[in-house]
Amino acid sequence: MNLARVSKIFAGLLLSVLLLTTACTPQAPGRFDQVQQESTQQKSGQAVVETATQGGEFNKFFPAAGDGYDRVFTQEKKGFAEAKLKKDGKELAMLAVSDTSSTPTTAASYSNSTTKIAGYPAREIGNTQTAILVNNRYQVKVLSRDPSFTASDRAQWIEKFNLAGLATLK
Repeated sequence: MNLARVSKIFAGLLLSVLLLTTACTPQAPGRFDQVQQESTQQKSGQAVVETATQGGEFNKFFPAAGDGYDRVFTQEKKGFAEAKLKKDGKELAMLAVSDTSSTPTTAASYSNSTTKIAGYPAREIGNTQTAILVNNRYQVKVLSRDPSFTASDRAQWIEKFNLAGLATLK
């Protein structure tokens, strides 16, 4: 055997051993690994309680499309459903229903409400949101996405929800 061939075989063998030992060596935990493990194993402090209503249950209570308005559902998850309200392709508002059982402070924020929409306690949140609390649990909210969509428009769209049906959810 010549020396060139032996050195190629030796180099290949050495490279194979090097790759094998480095590939099989366990990596030291990163600085975020422990926190990640703890947070994924935690049961308390999660965003949605187990008893929260499935978002799909809310869809049937949203106002129907019509009169030139389109309703496009954009998000549905446990405790929450949301739809865009569009007219002539322009997004005017977001319509949302959420289960406040996961966020009791949200329901409590209606306790001093002096305003009512459709008989339910209502409140304005900033300049672009109007919301009511149904059955002391479900928040129905309309958020303006266009300056032409006013607080009175938001109140009218809240009244278009099937609020009586939503009140029967357990």
